[in-house]
Amino acid sequence: MFVHTPSRIRPRVAGVVLLPALGVALAVSMVISVGVGPVFIPPETVVSVVAAKLGMLADPGTWTAAESNIVWLLRLPRVVAGAFVGAALSVAGAAIQALVRNPLADPYLLGISSGASAGAATQILFVASAAGAAALAGSAFLGALLAIALVFALARIGGRLVPSRLVFAGIAVGFALGALTNLLVFLSNSRDGIRAVLFWMLGSLGQSRWDTLGLLCLSTLVTFVLLLGWSRRLDAIALGDDTARALGTHPIRFRALATATVALCVAVAVSVSGAIGFVGLVVPHVARRLVGAPHRLVLPASALIGALVLIWSDALARTAFAPAELPLGVLTALLGTPLLVALVHRMSAAR
Repeated sequence: MFVHTPSRIRPRVAGVVLLPALGVALAVSMVISVGVGPVFIPPETVVSVVAAKLGMLADPGTWTAAESNIVWLLRLPRVVAGAFVGAALSVAGAAIQALVRNPLADPYLLGISSGASAGAATQILFVASAAGAAALAGSAFLGALLAIALVFALARIGGRLVPSRLVFAGIAVGFALGALTNLLVFLSNSRDGIRAVLFWMLGSLGQSRWDTLGLLCLSTLVTFVLLLGWSRRLDAIALGDDTARALGTHPIRFRALATATVALCVAVAVSVSGAIGFVGLVVPHVARRLVGAPHRLVLPASALIGALVLIWSDALARTAFAPAELPLGVLTALLGTPLLVALVHRMSAAR
């Protein structure tokens, strides 16, 4: 059964105060996190370099060429990727939890991320390791669709989707696709390909470049706009299929359409960052705690909080053990596991 988390803030206040505050926090965080690293760059320098690169400021020559390259070529693409991947995973998690009426559902636990990683691994190891971002995202998308189709097939009883079986089916499919990815690595003779696949398995933003971000930004924005337009349908289907039908929503068709949309968004995100768990699970619950149940508020709050979480997680991952870099997926798992345990404990206590 899907459980809505009560909000401590009235929806009107959340929409007028909290969401703009989160937006400001995100903008400030992006500027500060770009400067964080082995070479610290002051926020004012970051802003000046970006403004100059965008043609908004004449280059006064107050920064070095090295600082300009670090900001524009290395760190800013990584921070932008982190913001959009975090937003994509969090929005996807919020939507999936409503679609299947299960508070423990997310792209990682439902096997979507594992399926996307398996598709990307197949592309890298056996098709074309130098394929472009669009081809890689397409392979990841096919893997994600296969994963969610298998999960839905296993979770159905008598033609109806049973939310209580969904997480177990997702875990099973995720393990199976993870094993398939490992098998592909075992069978491959390409050392470069194996290293690239390990990137998907551990998760990282280290390979983010400007030419890989266009598809990520577009898919995230389109998915967010579509889901926001479907926010009332998500509210209805979260209350049950009968309620959704009474309010004019066909639950089976809408669930299929929304799930395919979410799978595409997650596949593109995974094609940039690899599989990153727990963000899509935990962040929507934090958002509901702050803004309540309406998805017109949950979705933007999830996007902003998810972007903040992944930006600062990546900053910690690349600085905590410098010069070595901790894989981002490992860090989010370490941080997310205690939150997941607390969530399960709270749900059990509420019964």
